[in-house]
Amino acid sequence: KKAANQDLAAPPKPPQDAPKPMPYKVPPPVPKSRFQRRHWGIVLSFVLMVALPVLLSAWYLWERTTDQYASYAGFSVRTEEASSAMDLLGGLGALSGSSSSDTDILYKFIQSQGLVATIDAELDLRALWGKADPDQDPVFAYHGPGTIEDMLDYWVRMVKVYNDSGTGLIDLEVRAFTPEDATRIAEAVYAESSAMINRLSAIAREDAIRYSREELATAVERLKVARAAMTKFRNRTQIVDPEADIQGQVGLLSSLQAQLAETLIEVDILRQTTHEGDPRITQAERKVMVIEVRIEAERKKLGIGGEGDEANAFATLVGEYENLYVDQQFAEQSYTVALAAYDAAQAEARRQSRYLAAHIAPTKAEQAEYPQREVLLFLVGLFLFLIWAVVTLVAYSLKDRR
Repeated sequence: KKAANQDLAAPPKPPQDAPKPMPYKVPPPVPKSRFQRRHWGIVLSFVLMVALPVLLSAWYLWERTTDQYASYAGFSVRTEEASSAMDLLGGLGALSGSSSSDTDILYKFIQSQGLVATIDAELDLRALWGKADPDQDPVFAYHGPGTIEDMLDYWVRMVKVYNDSGTGLIDLEVRAFTPEDATRIAEAVYAESSAMINRLSAIAREDAIRYSREELATAVERLKVARAAMTKFRNRTQIVDPEADIQGQVGLLSSLQAQLAETLIEVDILRQTTHEGDPRITQAERKVMVIEVRIEAERKKLGIGGEGDEANAFATLVGEYENLYVDQQFAEQSYTVALAAYDAAQAEARRQSRYLAAHIAPTKAEQAEYPQREVLLFLVGLFLFLIWAVVTLVAYSLKDRR
């Protein structure tokens, strides 16, 4: 039984013609790594490209740079929406709106060359920013005197403006080499910005006043012409009010017709009570004839009956008077409306519709915030390390291609 178990456990013997297996070769052990020339080159390049520049940057930042103080301010453009009493006439004093946002205009204005030149003339920015010695600190100091373009480039570095278009708020950060100088520059920027907003409001108000003034001048001239034409008509016709003359003429005609009726009745009575040839009948008939002639003349004056220009003379005068009267009434109404618009524009001009409101007054720093040495040193080290790593990888890839 034991022999049988050994036979089962023994592996089968290979055939006589089977190839013999090759012996397995064990690779030699890896030798210990040793510094070679290329490794020393990497270390040297790291020292030259990263370590040494970082040390030089740290020495420059802590030993040569001049402290900078920051003053902060925040403001926004506010619009006055109060209505004046003249608006009851139909809103004649309303000003037109602006097509651009006031904060966007102000944002561009603070970075403009005109503002830099104005504040430089007021505060002498070259002297304020020239307190840092450019020989000691050539990176952060201002190299004077320079041109206005040089001053504008340095202004962009030292004056930061942040505009939030959603809320309409503007945040201002001004840097200088003393706290007092930073505050003075920030106050000057705020004052000039407020003056600029006031100028924009003044231009808008002047446009409205100019338009209303022109309309008023036109209305006054029209009224003068209408009244002069009416005066000329009255001097020519010797009639002040044709309607009153018409009423008088109608009253006179009615009176003459009443007298004519009474006289005709008197003639009829005389013919019935006296004999033919009575001088009273002759006198009454003469009176009737005179009254009829007078009635006919008065009817011609009124344009009732008759022929030619004489019959239509008074009617023509009345028509001419009515045309002149309509023109005068229209001129007076136009003058009233134009005068109301001009008064409303004047009232709007006396009210400041837009103004600059500061929610953060220019601050005065107690300690220097700039330059941010730790942040700058970290950024310098990071970028130098990235540049060194890229250069090293490129060098090794080129070496592997050979």
